[in-house]
Amino acid sequence: MRQPDIEIYLRDADHKAIADWLGAALGPCTPWHQQGQTYKCTVQSPAAAIALTWLPKAVGKWGSLYLESAATPWDDDLACARAAFAALDVEIRCAPGGWTEEESVETADRWMRISSDGEEEITWHTA
Repeated sequence: MRQPDIEIYLRDADHKAIADWLGAALGPCTPWHQQGQTYKCTVQSPAAAIALTWLPKAVGKWGSLYLESAATPWDDDLACARAAFAALDVEIRCAPGGWTEEESVETADRWMRISSDGEEEITWHTA
């Protein structure tokens, strides 16, 4: 089932490399504009406009990439994380499936880790 949006976390990722990858994967982005520590742009894909948000230091050395649309080439966070790892060769973390605010703390701490070591489910306490 396609998720309504996508969020992945990238360790020590370069903003320019991320922008280049997203441009190749989604199409040209409007110029990125900074709002505090957050960067935003919009891609006009054939299906819909996709708002992108990049927060470089969301959790320590981990940056958050948020795609506010179901109209991406990826069905879910994990598919996007795999594509990001293949393109950027940095460790990626994402939720193992959809996530809602109502989930328990234990469930919220379950993450997928994609790295040169492969893929594995981990417990990651982000709060």
